[in-house]
Amino acid sequence: MIAIGYTMMTEQAGPRELVDHVVHAEEAGFDFSVTSDHYSPWLAAQGHAPYAWSVLGAAAQATTRIPLMTYVTCPILRYHPTVVAQKAATLQLLSEGRFRLGLGSGENLNEHVIGKGWPPPRIRHEMLTEAVDIIRALFAGGEVTYRGTHFQASGAKLWDLPEEPPQIGIAMSGPHSCALAGQHGDIGVAVEPDSDLVDAFAKAGGAGKPVVGQVPVSWDPDRAAAVARAHREFRWFGGGWPVNANLPGTEAFSAATQFVREDDIAGSIACGDDVDAFVDAVRAYADAGFTEVALVQIGGDRQHEYIDWAKDKLLPALKSL
Repeated sequence: MIAIGYTMMTEQAGPRELVDHVVHAEEAGFDFSVTSDHYSPWLAAQGHAPYAWSVLGAAAQATTRIPLMTYVTCPILRYHPTVVAQKAATLQLLSEGRFRLGLGSGENLNEHVIGKGWPPPRIRHEMLTEAVDIIRALFAGGEVTYRGTHFQASGAKLWDLPEEPPQIGIAMSGPHSCALAGQHGDIGVAVEPDSDLVDAFAKAGGAGKPVVGQVPVSWDPDRAAAVARAHREFRWFGGGWPVNANLPGTEAFSAATQFVREDDIAGSIACGDDVDAFVDAVRAYADAGFTEVALVQIGGDRQHEYIDWAKDKLLPALKSL
C-alpha cells in the first residue's frame, strides 16, 4: 500500500499556520509530511515564504508521530552544505528520529537572492554531489576538511549528532539527476508520475529504495472555486522543470503563465470534492512505481476543511491502492 503524505507548503501559509496544519494532518492519519524550503513564493498570489527550518523545528515539538521531510532543500548556494548538515542533525534530534533530508539542485527563484548567479544544470549537479559528500561525512562524526571543485570545508564538526542520521533523498527530473540520486541518495524524489525516472533511479543503485512523489490537488465543495484557486496560485506547476528551475522571481512566473487558462488547470489538477479524481491522481504515481505520495492542498486558508474531508473520505479510499 502506498504511503500518503501531507505537504506543509511554505509558499501559501505563515509559520504558525503551517505548524497548526501539520498537527491536524497527524491527527487525521496522514502517514508522513513534507515541507517546501523556499525564499519566495512561485506567484505573488500565494503570499508567503517563512523559513522552513524554523517551521520544522516547531513542528517537531508540536507533533509526536508523523515523519517530517524537506521537499526539497538546495544545499549549493543559499545554504552551505556544512550548515545543512547541522540543521538536519538538529531536526533529527528534535523529532526523535522522524526527519528525512530531501535535497535537490534548487531553483533560481530561491537561490538568486545571494547574488552569485545561477549555474547551468551540469554545474549544479556537480555542486550537489559535493554537498552530499560533505553532509554524509559530517553525519559520520569527526572533523571534516574538504577541498572540492565547488566547496571547501575546514575543520567542520557536528557536536550534536543523532544515533541514526537522517536518510537523504535526492530530487530527480532527468537521466543525470536520476543517476545522482541512485548513486548518492537513500530515497528518490520526483514531482511527476514518470516510471522512467523510477526505473533510471533503480538502475543507478536505487533498487528497493523508497521513491517519494508529490501531487497538487485543490479541494473545495464548489469545483469552480477549486479550479479558480488552483489557477490563481498553482498555474506555474505545469511549466516543467527546465522552466521552473530557471525563472528568477514571481513576476517572471506570472508572465510565463499569463496564457494558462482555467480549463488547462482543470484538466491537469484534481479539483473539487470527487474522491475518485483524487484517487486517480495518486494512482498514477503508484502505477509508476512510487512508494509514497505527498498531496499538496492548494490554498493556505482551506487546509483544515481539506484535512477533515481527507480523514473521512480520501484517506480511506486511498487504502485500496
